[in-house]
Amino acid sequence: MATEAEFKALDNPIWHSLTTRHARFGQGDGLARRFEPGIGPLAGMTEQSAEAYRALGDLLSPGEAAALFLDSTPEPPAGWRTVRHEPLDQMICETAPVARDGEFRFQELGASDVPEMLELTALTEPGPFRPRTYDLGGFQGIHEARRLAAMAGQRLALPGFTEVSAVCTHPDFRGRGYALALVAAVAGVIHGRGETPILHVFPTNTAAIRVYEAAGFKLRRKLHLAVVSRPSREP
Repeated sequence: MATEAEFKALDNPIWHSLTTRHARFGQGDGLARRFEPGIGPLAGMTEQSAEAYRALGDLLSPGEAAALFLDSTPEPPAGWRTVRHEPLDQMICETAPVARDGEFRFQELGASDVPEMLELTALTEPGPFRPRTYDLGGFQGIHEARRLAAMAGQRLALPGFTEVSAVCTHPDFRGRGYALALVAAVAGVIHGRGETPILHVFPTNTAAIRVYEAAGFKLRRKLHLAVVSRPSREP
């Protein structure tokens, strides 16, 4: 059972992932950290202060953007550009996940599957997925007709919690229950380690939310997705 402090860390999940269980994948200091670029654009800060944004900017190339999960409206300093700002639902599965009845053959995905994983995520856009995202581990897929039909994996990891992420199904294979089966399977692995599965979803993605609720996830709180771009330096 997660402690009160561990639950509080979910209000700033990227930061607490990059300063604890995923510190080895991160770059930065005590004010701001980011995942290595080959893994993804997610970044976190201790707070939304000018000093923290300055530290984040030091980790980015001129004009490069970072994706933040914030517990309040983004307030970047002058010169920064907010590329995207949307509400984000954080969901949690505190009991054993519920799987759909049926037989599904899951395959652990790794380095040799990266080309197919990149192709599928580029087509379905479940969130940022880069050549080394699979390094975070826990990715499972379902193959149909020798093609990667659907996949899901693990991303943020902080004490007591691991995030289910990259849930996607190829349009040719939708309607077969693959998403629910994969979400339940990945969440089941997390739950089996004694951790609590979490995930993040846009509130407008009602089809995905129905799948997550069917697997046992419930809304925990609202967050803000902010994609911010640092100022370009003068020559």
